[in-house]
Amino acid sequence: MVLFLFLVIALVVVVGAVTLAVIGGGESGALPDAAPERFTDPLPPDRPLRRADVDAVRFPMTLRGYHMAEVDDVLGRLGAELAERDARIAELEAALAGAQATAVAGRALFEGYEPRTAEERKGDDQ
Repeated sequence: MVLFLFLVIALVVVVGAVTLAVIGGGESGALPDAAPERFTDPLPPDRPLRRADVDAVRFPMTLRGYHMAEVDDVLGRLGAELAERDARIAELEAALAGAQATAVAGRALFEGYEPRTAEERKGDDQ
């Protein structure tokens, strides 16, 4: 019987403590509502992205994680810029390969070529 009385008193104390904690029976009162976070796009629209720009991106948290549309927009922008850079790199590599081929083949183009003499050039002018 003593054990039963002890368990009832312990149960009343626990329920009372939980009730006070939920109601907020302290000096501070209830917590204020948090302002909803809004995504501010830190990516510059007027220049190519840099590493620091990407590092500065922070998405606000929602109940289930992040806003999918905001993440999709940023990833789309990053993907477009990476594709543009890849195309530019390919273009520059092709130009470099062409310049190197011309430089190597340029010497062979003049083999067997003998400059014309002044008399031969005069003959062409007449």
